[in-house]
Amino acid sequence: MKKRIVIADDEPITRMDFFELLKEANYDVVGEASDGFDAVELCRKLKPDLVLMDVKMPLLDGLKASKIITQENLVSSVVLITAYSGKEFIDRAKEAGVMGYIVKPVDEKSLLPTIEVAISKGEEFKKIKEEAVKVEKELEARKIIERAKGVLMSKYGLSEKEAYNKIRKLSMDKRCAMKEIANAILINE
Repeated sequence: MKKRIVIADDEPITRMDFFELLKEANYDVVGEASDGFDAVELCRKLKPDLVLMDVKMPLLDGLKASKIITQENLVSSVVLITAYSGKEFIDRAKEAGVMGYIVKPVDEKSLLPTIEVAISKGEEFKKIKEEAVKVEKELEARKIIERAKGVLMSKYGLSEKEAYNKIRKLSMDKRCAMKEIANAILINE
């Protein structure tokens, strides 16, 4: 499947050059923006794999737009393209969570590998985030079940195993998650 890319640059000729280069490299350019605000909106709407973003743009610059895009998990990765190589720009890019930083002039030999690596790392990072959220939810459910077991043990003099089995049986009987039964037990107290 072709990787989907949004290009954000305030120079129409630069956008056109990137569009042609990416199209020839078999990428799907799904949107173009002339400022950071439009880039954010396109990402919210189109959910591309990567945004190729200029730093200096009107209304909302590329660094601020990148920060919004990464905080909202709108894309797997952002690659900044800029004429600025100063440490302050690089530090701000790191804070914004971008996956790549290319200094102009840009050539195909540096752009395409950077895009490939950024997309790959972005996808890995996304999987890690999803796994962390899943583990967090499981831990939260476990805590609720533990508290509910404590209530049952205290209220009915059950052993820990008996309390757990009671919650599990209610869960099966009611055909719902153990967390829901545990929540009901806690609410009832």
